[in-house]
Amino acid sequence: MRVIFSGGGTGGHIYPIMALIDRLKERGISTNDEILFVGTKKGLESKIVPAAGVNFTTIDIQGFDRKHPLKNFKTISLFMQATKSARKILKDFKPDVVLGTGGYVSGAIVYEASRMKIPTMIHESNSVVGVANKFLGHFVDKICYTFDDAAKEFPEKKKLVKTGNPRSQQVLSVNAKPVDLEKELGLNPSVPTVLVFGGSRGALAINRVMLKSLMELKKKPYQVIWATGTYYYDAIEKKLKDIDYGQSIKIVPYIANMPGLLPEMTCVVSRSGATSLAEFTALGVPVILIPSPNVTHNHQMKNAQDLEKAGAALLIAEDDLNENTFVSSIDHLLLDESCSEKMREASKKLGVPDASDQVIQVMEDLAKN
Repeated sequence: MRVIFSGGGTGGHIYPIMALIDRLKERGISTNDEILFVGTKKGLESKIVPAAGVNFTTIDIQGFDRKHPLKNFKTISLFMQATKSARKILKDFKPDVVLGTGGYVSGAIVYEASRMKIPTMIHESNSVVGVANKFLGHFVDKICYTFDDAAKEFPEKKKLVKTGNPRSQQVLSVNAKPVDLEKELGLNPSVPTVLVFGGSRGALAINRVMLKSLMELKKKPYQVIWATGTYYYDAIEKKLKDIDYGQSIKIVPYIANMPGLLPEMTCVVSRSGATSLAEFTALGVPVILIPSPNVTHNHQMKNAQDLEKAGAALLIAEDDLNENTFVSSIDHLLLDESCSEKMREASKKLGVPDASDQVIQVMEDLAKN
């Protein structure tokens, strides 16, 4: 099966595609030569996709500027040019199906594919539907989604298929070597442990509250792994150079083997991006979510609220984040075993262990028809 994928700008648009590509190859449905990822030169995808050995090409396009409406004349002009570039890519590659996950680049390629009567579909990972996917919902053949609240935003009810996030299946099937807490981090594997992180670069608000909470956390009967993010690590290490925060707190820049570490954690403190939530629910990890307020349509807050409503997470809004709310939330999960077990069960109920296969089934059905 020949497939064009498109999505860009954020990991939430890229990682579901990478999970699908891995599964297509694993099942022998598509070879590497039968897969093409269409993105932009400036987006995160321009680094992630080629590094994974996936065929990659770009289209020049930009999003709408809500603060400076006059700049949108250029955006419209670029979109029209982008559809011409998309048509050439589609004619040359001859895909059996085209799938978009969001970002303006997917708008151009998926829209043009639908005009050319090529089977098309989108996947929405978040609770709040992005602008590109809302636009494309009118034109595509099928709409796959993860959260029920996202389905409510699409008027095209007959196109909807609930599949979950493909990253869920990928994180379960990854042959990750379990992290040895004692050998690799000098921690006791029999003691409850919390992982605190804000993504590969880190999150300033989470790092600030960790700095203020260190002396209190030092006294607790549990362990803490604090992944500061590569951007903040050096400054934090310098600030804590002469401070004794104990042996039960380990500070690292980032976690290279996240699938190997998560199953070893009693709970996790994190942002609430779609990819992270797919990993947590796939593995049934209890989480304390601190949504980033600096995202489009505040979708991280909506993602977190959906997990909280299902009993699969505790939620702390960034405005409410302080040493008291932070430490007491960790205490609640790590010191009350029944609470963390209930959350683990609720989280697993949200996970979709065969999400990639479900999306691929939709792709195959469209390609056949």
